[in-house]
Amino acid sequence: MPVGADGRIVLSFNLLNADPSDWTYDWDFRKIDETLLAPMIDALGPIANISVESQVLYHTPKFSVSSWDEKLGGYIFSTKDLPFFVNSNEWHLDTSIAAGGRSKILQFVVYVPSAKECPLLLQLPNGEISKTNAFISPMWGGVMVWNPQSCSRDSDSELLVRHIMSPEDLQKVFEVFVGQFRQLFGLKSGSLHVGAMGTYSLLASEKGFTEWELDVLSRQHTCFNIHSSATTLGSLSKLVQSLPRMIIMDEIGKQVKFSLEAAKLARVNASLGFYDASAVSSRQARSLAEDAFFHPSIMSVSYYSFEHCFAVYSPFFLPVSMHVLLAALREWRRYKQEKAKLLAMEG
Repeated sequence: MPVGADGRIVLSFNLLNADPSDWTYDWDFRKIDETLLAPMIDALGPIANISVESQVLYHTPKFSVSSWDEKLGGYIFSTKDLPFFVNSNEWHLDTSIAAGGRSKILQFVVYVPSAKECPLLLQLPNGEISKTNAFISPMWGGVMVWNPQSCSRDSDSELLVRHIMSPEDLQKVFEVFVGQFRQLFGLKSGSLHVGAMGTYSLLASEKGFTEWELDVLSRQHTCFNIHSSATTLGSLSKLVQSLPRMIIMDEIGKQVKFSLEAAKLARVNASLGFYDASAVSSRQARSLAEDAFFHPSIMSVSYYSFEHCFAVYSPFFLPVSMHVLLAALREWRRYKQEKAKLLAMEG
């Protein structure tokens, strides 16, 4: 599941203008955050602590190359080009304050192509054009190519007009992002289920997840966190036993104690049917276990091996020890000679 070791998820939404000399687009992200994202974040609250951030970037061309298709009336990039679409050199997406921690950052990108490759269309392996014009990258996030309606370049005047994406376009874009977010959690992106008795709508909720899906995610998340915390604490125990000289700080002991208590509470709540409370407790157990294992004092000792000591101190003691050994050898030879002389005189 795309949840960080500390139980946090950062949803980073990025609007990329490939060439601002053609046009520049902005969005009213606050409305989207309040109307579409807030209900979903509240629903997933027991599973993860989710925060949201957004940014608008300029001069962000894609890395892959597209080709014009006269029949389809657009510039085409296929699924084979997807691994090369994201331009890590120009797309400065990892600007979150959580990038250096253990939080999981999921990137969701709206790519506005330049006029020389508009409209930009994603062609599926069966030859059809993708209806969403989007794709996901597991454990990383998703990308959606959004083509302006006219695909005609703005006026060549020096003052370019800053366009604002309409609420209707934003609604469509974030519906795709919600579907991608569901896929990252291992669920289907669509809201329709085709069965033997017909087609049913399973996503009649503003939360983006049905109640039974939230229940499944909560149980899976609880089991994963408890297993992960047990594995981490077991590894910590083996590490401490393998390093007898390690000094365990009181803070680490408290973290281990609280992790075990949280894991026990999670099991109790799960047995009573309180799955939301169980998910929260399991998340705390995993976070505390990770904090104990990656404590700075443990990390410094675990990498301080005997080979490291030998490499550091041998330049100091090796020259001295050589002189000591040579002196001891000379004294031993002198002792043997003196002993031989003594034996010869007595004989």
